[in-house]
Amino acid sequence: MTGLDEPTFYNEEEPQPAPGAKESHAMFRIVQTLAAATTIALAGYATAAEPIENYELVEPLPAPDAPAAATSVYPAADVERGRYLVDLLGCGSCHTDGALIGAPNSARLLAGSRVGIATSDPLEKSNPGVVYPSNLTPDKKTGLGDWTLDQIVTMLQSGTNRHGVQALPVMPWMTYSRMHAEDAQAIAMYLKSIPPVEHKVPANVRPGQRATAPYIHFGVYRSKL
Repeated sequence: MTGLDEPTFYNEEEPQPAPGAKESHAMFRIVQTLAAATTIALAGYATAAEPIENYELVEPLPAPDAPAAATSVYPAADVERGRYLVDLLGCGSCHTDGALIGAPNSARLLAGSRVGIATSDPLEKSNPGVVYPSNLTPDKKTGLGDWTLDQIVTMLQSGTNRHGVQALPVMPWMTYSRMHAEDAQAIAMYLKSIPPVEHKVPANVRPGQRATAPYIHFGVYRSKL
């Protein structure tokens, strides 16, 4: 889940209409393979003459193990199943700080990333839109502390956050929509049961604006031959 309270490039005070469900299947399938993909970390901005100047190749590591739950008010079997599903879906590949560039921070498991994901090709446009994966821990200031189980389940299955705003397909909610209700509920119970970590991620960036925090780009390119 990327950018939960700010899943598009808009602030909560500026709700925008949800895009159609047919948007960019290619993008979310690329992101699903991020654990094995070679990516470009964007430390600067390209020029027209040198499109990859100031960029470097990075290799994300496999998703870090999901953290153990703390004492929970939810059934232990459901919480453990939720942990298993979070591991299976590879949520930590995006939502653990540093994981996108191969250096996961074990103190910030599922606590959001200061490295974002470009949602448009930075080799074509020097200032792409960028989404920063959100904090999934139950911290009240920076995470899911004020979210209900139903709100988390809705986000998983429809990509709609608690403010009624649609997530971009960087979060592969179109795939998660096929998830059984009891599995989505187990994930929600697990996320509400892990230790809270206070960690505020950078705000999402609109296309055309210059990002002030680093980001990566997943790309698939076809030979012209």
